[in-house]
Amino acid sequence: MSQALSSNHTAPKALSDIDPEIAAVVDDELKRQQNTIELIASENIVSTAVMEAQGSVLTNKYAEGYPNRRYYGGCEHVDVAEELAKKRAQALFDTKYYVNVQAHSGSQANMAAYLAAGLEKGDRVLGMSLDHGGHLTHGFKLNFSGRDYEIGSYGVEKDTGAIDYDKLEAQAVEFKPKMIIAGASNYSRTIDFERFAAIAEKVGAVLMVDMAHIAGLVACGLHSSPFGHADIVTTTTHKTLRGPRGGMIFSKTLDIQKRINSRVFPGIQGGPLMHVIAAKAVAFGEALKPEFKEYMSRVKDSANAMAETFKEEGWAVVSDGTDNHLFSLNVMSQGVTGKAAEELLDTVGITVNKNLIPFDEQPAQEASGIRVGTPAICSRGFGVEEAKQVALLISKALKNKDDQAVLDEVKAGTQALCDQFPIY
Repeated sequence: MSQALSSNHTAPKALSDIDPEIAAVVDDELKRQQNTIELIASENIVSTAVMEAQGSVLTNKYAEGYPNRRYYGGCEHVDVAEELAKKRAQALFDTKYYVNVQAHSGSQANMAAYLAAGLEKGDRVLGMSLDHGGHLTHGFKLNFSGRDYEIGSYGVEKDTGAIDYDKLEAQAVEFKPKMIIAGASNYSRTIDFERFAAIAEKVGAVLMVDMAHIAGLVACGLHSSPFGHADIVTTTTHKTLRGPRGGMIFSKTLDIQKRINSRVFPGIQGGPLMHVIAAKAVAFGEALKPEFKEYMSRVKDSANAMAETFKEEGWAVVSDGTDNHLFSLNVMSQGVTGKAAEELLDTVGITVNKNLIPFDEQPAQEASGIRVGTPAICSRGFGVEEAKQVALLISKALKNKDDQAVLDEVKAGTQALCDQFPIY
């Protein structure tokens, strides 16, 4: 760091010297992560290499435009970072689809996809209901998607907790959407992208796949791939990809790609975050290594083990299990609301998020379920046996929610696991 940034022209000062209040926030959050079992399915633990890239001098660089076509000078080095991110992303998913790595988030990636698909305001879009596991950007009424477009929502069957593709096809034929969205933020069964593509072709719709949650599984061949089926594929770069928070968009044709690029910039964003794009490249490089597939296999196996353990403990699991990294636990099956479960588990060092379950009779702020995901615990080294232990700790805490002695035992068990598998 230049001495010009130091008021007394001495060696650069640490964050704790410059801003002790923010330094305390960072320190407290590190301690929370170190001493908490993180089960929020959309969170993960990035490597120090990813953090180093994201905290690098690349944060100083403005680079509006695309590699070799920037609106600013001095972009020769950040161009290399962006091209590496793109090439690694294509290699990771074994695809020749075009890719844009500039989206700041999954939501912005999805917004760009809507615009690139040629939709006009008021056009019909068929997406998964938020209540049944979809995402805000798949048509929720308060989101841009629900405000700007006419939304038809599909869901899961009450008896199976899974999508009925015959019913989905019939709904699409009747609704006649201009675009169909496949993908979810809380659906634990394998998504049949080939069937989605056949339905979209039948009704003349663009198929957009939002694989944000399952991208790591797709990359490792542990979930069916949307490539070759979807016209547009969006994803986040965190969650199961274990990279920095951000978005990415793939497109099947050059025509769509040109529209995506123009919709991202200058359509909905200005300058790209080059430090984040470099961190994306680092994460993709890590995911291309053999050990990442071992990690993702452990993530999938651990989620399944947790779901089965909960069932053995008498809890209801939505769709009766999982094929991926997450599942919803119906805590109301034993008389606990999702909100109460989230708050209680927080006191014993286990972090989850309350979540509506399909056909939920509770209001959203209470909910009947909690969403459970294994990416973060497996990043710190947990395997199937530890995942089972966590499920037993959760069950024990919820079944003894009014017994402080038992809750103290659970908290001790939680801390023991955290100490056994430290982070950073």
